[in-house]
Amino acid sequence: MFTIEKLPTIPSELEQTIQAVAVIEGMIQPQDSWTYQTLVELLEQDSINMLIIYDQQQEEKAINDKVVGYCLYQMVFEQAEILRIGTHPEYKRQGIASQLLSVLNKQLQACEVESLLLEVRADNKPAIALYEQQKFTVIHTRRDYYQVPHQPAIDALIMQRVY
Repeated sequence: MFTIEKLPTIPSELEQTIQAVAVIEGMIQPQDSWTYQTLVELLEQDSINMLIIYDQQQEEKAINDKVVGYCLYQMVFEQAEILRIGTHPEYKRQGIASQLLSVLNKQLQACEVESLLLEVRADNKPAIALYEQQKFTVIHTRRDYYQVPHQPAIDALIMQRVY
């Protein structure tokens, strides 16, 4: 069973949780992962928050093993943006991102946010399908945005959900 919560406030738990997110970042985005320090610095901003999804079946393991997904987002007035969303590779295709987006949508609507933005690689078909299922539409394309050495550049799609 999965549970979704905001970041813990107890310093030791907060540090362990951010470390777990940084580990997942390194696994799923090895060329462009955000480090523990980057995440800490971002979370110092009042406008940036993170939802964490835990696997409650693993209560006996360390907290790093319990964190299975996250959604880092920013809210500025009536606009919000997903900065990062990720799922531990062992938990892919289990609805983790869908659950995170569902909780995020409810929170944003309660805060009277009017729209939610995100950016996704144009070649990330599973993510695009998920976002479309969550009522996001493409509003802009950044041509050749993602540069990888010795490979063709990949477009970035800017997607928006209006509440």
